[in-house]
Amino acid sequence: MQTITIDWDHPTDPRRSRERDHVRDYVSTGGLDGRLWHGVPTLLLTTLDRTTGRTSRTPLIYVEDAGRHIVLAADWGAAQDPAWYRNLTVHPEVRLQVGAAVFQATARTACPVEREIYWPAMTALWPLFDDYAAAASPREIPLVIIGK
Repeated sequence: MQTITIDWDHPTDPRRSRERDHVRDYVSTGGLDGRLWHGVPTLLLTTLDRTTGRTSRTPLIYVEDAGRHIVLAADWGAAQDPAWYRNLTVHPEVRLQVGAAVFQATARTACPVEREIYWPAMTALWPLFDDYAAAASPREIPLVIIGK
């Protein structure tokens, strides 16, 4: 069996300048600058690209419950799921940075019951998620639960 070496320490940052700047500020300050984005908490999610085998990093709004981090694969209401979500459906092992804390975790799509519980919490934090859901229709925005 072949062992795969994953370079979690040198991920590719987002192409969009506003997201790339957010990530770079977050990382360079250990989360002091960037953890709160427009008044809401954000984390950095690093996934393993399902086609290239390289890691990439994405800033996401989250809620925390019982040590788990909940995020939405909204992609601003795009018609298809974002690349980071498609990546973790193939490789659920991820890395999170929440403030200064950096750790490995496992991600999974929420079941329907979990979705009913956490969707209202996400939209209470960032009401535009409802607008993104309407724009993405008929795609259902995946809700993702990340735990250690």
